[in-house]
Amino acid sequence: MKKVYLISLLLALTLAGYGQGDVTICHTPATEKFALFASSEDFNSEHQMPRAYVHVSQSGGKMITFDCPDGMKANAYVVTSGSKTNNWIFVFQEWWGLNDNIKKWADDLHKEVGNVNVIALDMYDGKLATDRENAGKYMQAFKQERGDAIVKGALNYVGDKAKVGTVGWCFGGGQSLQAALNAGKQTVGCVMYYGMPEEDVSRLRNLNSDVLNIWATQDQWINKDVMDKFERNMAEAGKKLTIESYDADHGFANPSNAIYNEKAYMDAKAKTIKYFKSKF
Repeated sequence: MKKVYLISLLLALTLAGYGQGDVTICHTPATEKFALFASSEDFNSEHQMPRAYVHVSQSGGKMITFDCPDGMKANAYVVTSGSKTNNWIFVFQEWWGLNDNIKKWADDLHKEVGNVNVIALDMYDGKLATDRENAGKYMQAFKQERGDAIVKGALNYVGDKAKVGTVGWCFGGGQSLQAALNAGKQTVGCVMYYGMPEEDVSRLRNLNSDVLNIWATQDQWINKDVMDKFERNMAEAGKKLTIESYDADHGFANPSNAIYNEKAYMDAKAKTIKYFKSKF
């Protein structure tokens, strides 16, 4: 099944115009490349149905809407600091959408980093998946142009004096890096959990911070080849990349996933908190 999938992925990229002429697969937009994984039964089966969980914020978190430069509005879950601060962490969802598991992460970051506001962005515009079929559909339907507009709308919301860190998991891991690129000089840090890296070195040169990359060594999708290439590209771009490796699988940091690895999760979370504390 895995070999068939890899052949199918290569064929899909070729038919889409990647890998032809002067364009190679390495320049496939990261979001599109990751979305193609949803056509694999193996990839989908690794994402177990999320457990029923209802998050009740102890930090005063609330849903908001804000304007985007494309003329649409976007949704987000926001937790603000008790004292005024320009420190912000942008949180990006897994392929399920902005569910209560992500809201809990936002609250945890707010509590444990301290002196920071946290905004978890709804990249699916209100759609929330509770099964793999819809999660795959939503991820494949996502357009990076809309994602960029949501991030730019959020940047307008937090203001041009905000210092921005980003973090995300799975689909959101890739979006964390894209947001760090979009935030320009406001970016102070970026954390990726098993997300698809940006491969365009010319874009990576514009990154204003280092990157903490959380990698699961059993991950078939964000695998060693992907990590090695990301490391080379960041070095070529002159940017610092720290890779923290765990003997775990894709999705290990989600407590609602059957693949959840508590030991790896707790260590990765501690490193994430320490990283953000060093930035604000």
